[in-house]
Amino acid sequence: MKHILLASLALLCVAARAEDPVKPSELPLWELGIGAGAISQVAYPGADEQVSRGTALPYVVYRGKRLRSDADGAGLRAIRTDDFELDLSLSGSLSSGSKSLKAREGMDRLPTLVEFGPVARWYLNGREASHRITVELPLRGVFELRDFGHHRGMSLEPEISLRHRDRTGWSYGVGFSALLGDRRLGETYYEVKPEDAMANRPAYDASSGLIAWRLKASLSRQLTPDMRVFGFARVESVAGAANKDSPLVKRTNGASVGIGLVYTLKRSEARAVD
Repeated sequence: MKHILLASLALLCVAARAEDPVKPSELPLWELGIGAGAISQVAYPGADEQVSRGTALPYVVYRGKRLRSDADGAGLRAIRTDDFELDLSLSGSLSSGSKSLKAREGMDRLPTLVEFGPVARWYLNGREASHRITVELPLRGVFELRDFGHHRGMSLEPEISLRHRDRTGWSYGVGFSALLGDRRLGETYYEVKPEDAMANRPAYDASSGLIAWRLKASLSRQLTPDMRVFGFARVESVAGAANKDSPLVKRTNGASVGIGLVYTLKRSEARAVD
């Protein structure tokens, strides 16, 4: 169940970045379908090992006036204007699962993390632009999935992105962001307690600040009215990061990739509220 949920969160994040090739007002209010895919990502920024998941699961898209689960993510829209909106959104990240990472041998395994908080979004050239430029400012609390009361810190990831959609069925997006975290989040990834220290892994006190730079790209293709294939890639770097000197940082640069297929089983006749 844990692996299914992790893969579900990953697929949601990937599929949510795939742009719909038509205007929002032309889309159905809701869609039900099935998605399948696989993802391989760096275990954590600076790691030299990958974590992989694959699954098939149902998916839901809803494009209501307040409640949204669409190309811009999933959450509660609080404010919306022609060039700005404020959402309350949910995100997540893959844990190391049952895999024992060599760099963290003998240490607690990375937990499944859920991120929740507001996202401010500005559409610099209008939300209906075919080549849409967006600035996002998400501020999220980070919690353990198994123990939601266990707060793991706060994250802030300002991002600027360009997304394109057209009626031929092709859509793509590119984005650049900086992931920042408070000390508690830094400790989650990079702290080495004295009792976990080894000859090749000295004790380390993590600090707040930059965690990683991220460059992202996504591509999708509408194969039929009901079927779409998508993929994404992300390159991240800990160059200049606050905890780059942690013994748990084994590599400056890392990459994550994912592919998937979604099939719509049913959609509403009512149009999206936008």
